[in-house]
Amino acid sequence: MAERWQDEAWAKDMWWSGKTTRRKFLGLGAAAAGALGATLLVPPPWREAFGQAKPYKIGTLQPLSGAAAAGGKTALVGTQMAVDRINKAGGLNGRPIELIVADYESKPDVGRRKAEKLAVEDKIDAHQGGFLSNVCLACMPVFEEHKIINMIGVCLDTTITTSKCSRYTFRSFDYAPAQAVAFAPWLVKNIGPRWHIAYADYAWGQSTRDAYTEQIAKAGGSVVETTGIPLGTADMTPFLSKIRGSFDGFFGIFFGKDGVTIGNQAFDLGLTKKYKFAGDGAIAEATNLPALGNKIEGFYGINRYVPVLDPPLNTAAHKKFFDDAVARLKRIDPSGPLPDRYVQANFEAKNALKVGIQKSGFQGRADTPKLIAALEGLEMKEGDDFPQGDKTLRKDDHQAFLREFIFEIKDGKHRIVEVVPKEKTVFPPACKFA
Repeated sequence: MAERWQDEAWAKDMWWSGKTTRRKFLGLGAAAAGALGATLLVPPPWREAFGQAKPYKIGTLQPLSGAAAAGGKTALVGTQMAVDRINKAGGLNGRPIELIVADYESKPDVGRRKAEKLAVEDKIDAHQGGFLSNVCLACMPVFEEHKIINMIGVCLDTTITTSKCSRYTFRSFDYAPAQAVAFAPWLVKNIGPRWHIAYADYAWGQSTRDAYTEQIAKAGGSVVETTGIPLGTADMTPFLSKIRGSFDGFFGIFFGKDGVTIGNQAFDLGLTKKYKFAGDGAIAEATNLPALGNKIEGFYGINRYVPVLDPPLNTAAHKKFFDDAVARLKRIDPSGPLPDRYVQANFEAKNALKVGIQKSGFQGRADTPKLIAALEGLEMKEGDDFPQGDKTLRKDDHQAFLREFIFEIKDGKHRIVEVVPKEKTVFPPACKFA
């Protein structure tokens, strides 16, 4: 199946391995041009600067078509931002990064096939990417089999770094238990003890539901009922109309288009008027706010990243990241959305991989054990590589811990209510590497 994302306007200025361009062949006859398909390979933009230096081949699996395409495209923006910055700064160990992009069409079976192709045919040195948790879980065994480092960019399913952990997979951002540890006490104290949770009924939503159920109980509250809604449900009213009873808060666990759907339809049914509305920050990502309008006003969420330049995000490093991301996102959406956590996490995941490669002297797959050792326990310091803030990549389970932002949507914008330091988000490891 053709990867049509390559033909979209936003991708024209983006480099990926095998990029081609159609142009007229001056001096060639029609027959010759036809035989060649009127297509020329575009030389990598870094070729002149690096000469014949062998590039690091880094694969990135993203959903650039299908149900999660909107998020996949912003995730790819973050990865490309980091690659461009690395190459402009002289590459890694004098070598450029060559990005090999694969669209898995938002399907686990396609994702596993594309991961296999990256490993066997494209012979990537490492992988950084992933968006849908069920696809990440499907692809992890492929990277383990071929002994390829897999630096995840988005997937949040808890089991990735717990019961299904792999020595070859790292997550350089938060996960549901850490968010729940940070947010549940605030929810119980500031909104109320009794909660109803509605969630996207697949790997990430289920594991996040379980994390909040546990942490709300530990904070002295309770989850009185839960409602699972299949991923990609356009009309949630049959599920939402059954939600009633005595509880204080309505907590949502959704992302992308589903985040827009739950916000709009819960408002229309009066749920967010009757109960306080809170949830995972993915519901109110900057890219969702235009479609939610004033229906998301008053929503409380938690996120590792919010697109504001208020303290503590009023740094020069964050401003550089923010401005670059805004310019690139405008090519995808002319309305000019602000960067979301998908841009941020992929940008920083690529930089974590960069730091590990530099630290270990990694040259290729044969050096994977050295790269694993360099990444385990990695301390990532706030700055140009990590504008979100300091992070620790725990050795035990390859799970990172970082500060969290509790926010309110007020006047259509994110307003930071509380900053939870990374030390207060730590959750005990539950991983035993095979």
